[in-house]
This record gives sequence, structure tokens and C-alpha cells, in this order.
Amino acid sequence: MTVIRQVRCRADSGYGADFFNAAAAIVGSEAVLTGGAAGPYCADKRGRYLGSALAVVFPADTQQVAEIVKLSVANQIAIVPQGGNTSLCGASVPLAEGGRQIVLNLSRMKRIRAIDPVNYTMTVEAGCILADVRQAAEQHNRLFPLELTATLHHCEIGGNLSTNAGGNGVLRYGNARDLVLGLEVVLPDGRIWNGLRSLRKNNSGYDLKHLFIGAEGTLGIITAAVLKLFPRPQSSATAIVAITDPEIAVRLLAHVRAFCGDTLSAFEIISRSSLDIVLKHVTGTAEPFAQRYEYYLLIQSDDMQQRPLGDALRGAIQSFGTGIPEFAVTADAGAAENWWKLRQNISDAQKREGISIKHDISVPVSRVAEFIARADTALRDAFPGIRIVAFGHMGDGNIHYNASMADAAQNEIFIEQQEGAVNNLVYQVVRELDGSISAEHGVGQLKRETLRDYKDPLELELMRSIKQVFDPQGLMNPGKVL
Repeated sequence: MTVIRQVRCRADSGYGADFFNAAAAIVGSEAVLTGGAAGPYCADKRGRYLGSALAVVFPADTQQVAEIVKLSVANQIAIVPQGGNTSLCGASVPLAEGGRQIVLNLSRMKRIRAIDPVNYTMTVEAGCILADVRQAAEQHNRLFPLELTATLHHCEIGGNLSTNAGGNGVLRYGNARDLVLGLEVVLPDGRIWNGLRSLRKNNSGYDLKHLFIGAEGTLGIITAAVLKLFPRPQSSATAIVAITDPEIAVRLLAHVRAFCGDTLSAFEIISRSSLDIVLKHVTGTAEPFAQRYEYYLLIQSDDMQQRPLGDALRGAIQSFGTGIPEFAVTADAGAAENWWKLRQNISDAQKREGISIKHDISVPVSRVAEFIARADTALRDAFPGIRIVAFGHMGDGNIHYNASMADAAQNEIFIEQQEGAVNNLVYQVVRELDGSISAEHGVGQLKRETLRDYKDPLELELMRSIKQVFDPQGLMNPGKVL
């Protein structure tokens, strides 16, 4: 079982006046928080992780980041890089008993350095909020497709890249890793690697940027990135589809992809239990059909040209055959938004129900239905009365699979006593289906110990070797991932 020890954030100004004075000289005294003012930056948004830090430091540019890193190394103080602090796995908060560590928050670094609409690129600093990046691209009639609906206005691009974020558009555009051409990174010794290239072809050696994307700040601090842009869609159609079994969804996905081609941008699955908690807690939502069904699909098709996509999407679904009792298609943005509310608010609605045992897994797309069926059976046999909230990115095989007891009074005890057993059952199915225990949320603190049981030993050895080369003193986000 994952045991989370919670302590109050301490910002121990008595540690050493010289360090704090030197840090203030670099970033300004107002950009170094200690004591109670530092507390909010030592806890995650879910309220599950609370850590301990000497201070929270807010650099304004890359040079300041480098100088703070050098100062910390000289004083043997560990560094926890932080952006919008929306991590679900405790990657962006200090450890509860992490020794001497500071939080290095990049939120002041929010400049958009350049936009090149002809090259379809933009260069942004790590503290840029994802919603602002998308808006800046739209002002140049371009699209930056990374879309994390639950945290769009809070998460920052540096954190998105550090966790290799996914979201709704992965089916068409790929993960964050696929949306980056170049990086600027402050290394664990304070040197600055300027890899801000906007080239789409560059075979001049190892592609170093991919070491830092998805590393959760354990190898260095991403301070800026060159991002890929795309043409803005000019037409869109959305379908909501009722199904009785995820196996139908697997076959329908393959059918719609063959029918609609690259216009297919999203294919999401929502379980009945997921929809129920949204309808319970989120105003302005409604049952999509008069009859209730066990599962629903949200399918979106976009195109760069003005054309009636609704006809093509409707034709794809109609030609599928049996197994779809009801569906609806719309090209109206308002109607589509109402359907998307049912998907986008699941996490917030579940939070209001209390804490749950969360799984962010991936399996081959062709085996998603098998995963849901086998995991459901295993958990319900072991824990009668368990509530399973399953939803997510069917199009890329990433399912958010969360377990809890519907009765809040029972739930806390259930999670405290059974989290390890639940994880073992779910992850065993993932292993047998050649999947991953972490699809888009990262590892952080939450899955660090579990990773050793489900990652190939040679892979772990190579990861530790890379960590040793980049961060031999182990001061960069310690206790995360490895």
C-alpha cells in the first residue's frame, strides 16, 4: 500500500542566512518565500501530498534559474522544480522528509519569446499557462493541440513537458513529446543547454530533448521550449454514442478511423458510474438520451477545410452495424460543449465524492475492453460493493480507472487498508496485457516504489545510469521516479 506521510511545510529561515541572502540577491527578496507563505507550494492540489522545504524561490529568467541551481549545489540543497503544481502523482511537491530542499517555481517565466506562423512554431518559457499558449497560437490562426481540460487554465508548459502530458488530442497529434522541436534546459550543475532549435529534421547525433521530456524534473529544469503548431480546424463534428460493452468501442474505433481518416481527433469512453457522479455534482449537465446506458463514447472529427464533417461521422457510425442502440451527431459548438462537459468534469466530480484509488494505465488499443472486463471482475470478486469509475482516452489506449466505495464513511478505511491490494489486482491485469502502469500522469512519488515491480530491470538500470550521469549528487527532484 502507498503510505503518504503528511507534515506541515517548513521554510526554515534559521538554516543559513547566507543562503537566503544569496538567493534573494539573485531573484529579489520578494521572490523568496519562507514560513507560512511557502506552505501552499509544498502541497499538491489533490491534498494528498504535503512536503517540507527550506524556501520557495521564483526565478524570473533562465539565468536566474542557473544561478539558484549553482547556489543550491554549493550548499548541498536539493531542488524541486515546480510549475502550476497540478501533478496528480506528487512530482511537483517536496518530500515530507526530504532533508534540505527548496521548491524552484517557474511561474514568473511566462514570456512567449517568438511565434513563427510560417514555420508553424512558437518558443515559450516554462511558466506559460497552457491556455495562454493555445490562445497565442490562435491569434496567429494556428493551433497548439495539447488540451488538458481539467487543468487547462492552471497547468504550465514546463510541467506539461516534464510529465509528457497527453490529453484529448493524442489520437491525432500525439503526446507532449510529439509536439516539441527544441528545449532550453538548466542542468543539475547550473549549466544552460540551449537546444531551442526549430528544425523538423536534425540527425546530428543523440536527440537529447527526449531525455528531459517525461523525466519529471529529475535530470534538469526545462526553462523554454520550441513547440509545433498546426493549422486551426475550420470545421468540426461531434458524436455521442451509447454502447453496452467496451468491446463494441474497440471495433467502432477501428471502423471510424478507417472511415474518417486523419480527421478523427478524439475518441473518449465514459462509464455509467462516471456519468452518474457528474450528473450529481455538476450543474448544467444532463443525461444524453432518454434511456440510461452502461457506456458512452464521445467522438470528435476536425478538418482544416470548411466541409460538412457531420455527414461523414454519421455515415461512419451508421455503417458500423449492430451494437449501437442510440447516437447523435452535431456540428453545433454549443451542443458539443454540453456533451464534452460530461467528460471534462469527471475528475472534479469524483473529487467531491472523496479520495479514490486512481490508476492511469495504458494497454494496446485492441485490448482496452479486455482490460476493463478483467479488472472489473477481479476487483468486484475481491471487494463486493466497490465502485469503479472508468473513463478516458480510448483512442490511445489510456484509461483512468479509479476505485472507491460509494459510502464515504467506508471509503477512507477501505483505501487505507486495501489500496495495495487494489493496485496489485489492477496492475497484474495491465502486466498481462503488455501495458503500462503510468500513461500520462507520470510516476512522481505515487508510483515510484511500484515502478520497480512492473518495469523491466534492465530499463531501470539504464534509467539509473542516465540519472547518475546528469545528476551524480542526486539533488534534482530527489525521491521522484527513481
